[in-house]
Amino acid sequence: MLYYFFRFLEQFDIPGAHMWHYISFRSLAALILSLVISAWFGEKFIVYMKRKNFSEVQRDKSIDPFGVEKKNVPSMGGLIIIVSILVPVLLFGRMRNIYLLLMIVTTICLGGLGFLDDYIKIIRKRKDGLSPRYKLVGQIAIGMIVGLTLWASPDAKINETISTERVEGKTMVTHKSKPEKSLMTTIPFVKNHNLDYSKIFTFMGKYKNAAGWVFFVILTILVVTAVSNGANLNDGMDGMCAGNSAIIGVTLGIFAYVSSHIEYASYLNIMYIPGSQELVVFLCAFVGAMIGFLWYNAYPAQVFMGDTGSLMIGGVIGVCAIIIHKELLLPILCGIFFVESLSVILQTGYFKYKLRKGERVRIFRATPIHDNFRKLDKDLDPTSRFILRGWPQRQFHESKITVRFWITTIILAALTIITLKMR
Repeated sequence: MLYYFFRFLEQFDIPGAHMWHYISFRSLAALILSLVISAWFGEKFIVYMKRKNFSEVQRDKSIDPFGVEKKNVPSMGGLIIIVSILVPVLLFGRMRNIYLLLMIVTTICLGGLGFLDDYIKIIRKRKDGLSPRYKLVGQIAIGMIVGLTLWASPDAKINETISTERVEGKTMVTHKSKPEKSLMTTIPFVKNHNLDYSKIFTFMGKYKNAAGWVFFVILTILVVTAVSNGANLNDGMDGMCAGNSAIIGVTLGIFAYVSSHIEYASYLNIMYIPGSQELVVFLCAFVGAMIGFLWYNAYPAQVFMGDTGSLMIGGVIGVCAIIIHKELLLPILCGIFFVESLSVILQTGYFKYKLRKGERVRIFRATPIHDNFRKLDKDLDPTSRFILRGWPQRQFHESKITVRFWITTIILAALTIITLKMR
């Protein structure tokens, strides 16, 4: 909103009004404001939740091998993150931008879905919370809305790279003169670096483009659902999900910025996406909110984000990657989320498979995988056999596990950025 206000003032030669044209200024302002809001609002929120006794009760010392007491810690802290994102974005973003609107809708809808789950568990005192079926339906609905909007919106266009040649030792990249609808996406570790979804369906003749868009919508649903659930599973230790998400947010911000700048896009030989610079404003607010939330969520946590935060975080990451056509890089960038989800799938699937044969066999000591590193042998189910019972050979404090997961995500983020030049 302030962008339009200062653009109006610019015609009167008001000093400083022109600064609002610069994406760097608005992005950094959003980052700073989100940090301030999360720090200020976070304290008020924690006091209010404690006064109302809206707290999680299951994370007590009985489940921690180091006997750390975490009873009566307020949850639903994702509201801190949501407010810290939306206020700066509404103030500093260009609200006519389709990509920014999609990010706002995703934040509100998935945050609302997670809030409903937390509300049922904490305030209504129903331990199971919202049915997983309803969560899945909500995630699918958001993914479908995003996919169909990108399909139908005339503003969601890109400039494809159509030719590359060497001239006097320099790489010259030619973009299409006008933005247009495209099913092109970035694929890592290949020479041409791009994949057109419609080419997968060349056997459908004149219907290949329509089939490509249907595939794109389905893929969007899968990405939003998978990353959202992965972030939800990663939210099991103090500061774990917030720290990993901040690192991922920085990486996506870099991708969004170079994709919105025609010279950088040409140099890196990637798609130029007009309008994606507004994602930088959103992602700066996102990163600021994550870091500000860590002020209270770092070990020992004063507040948990709950599903209100974790479902929203994963959805935001997935939708942003889809918008900038980098969804195929998510298995690398969100490798921690992927491994967390995979560990749960393997553990559950293998246990059920063996149970049908009358055996109780598990692969890991505990899942999601981060819990495997702090589980004591004496706490394991004596009626079950564990394939990886001796790994790791000792237990780690959750703060050490959290930091090591952060370091792993930093390495994966660096590798993801390097893929822009590795072909």
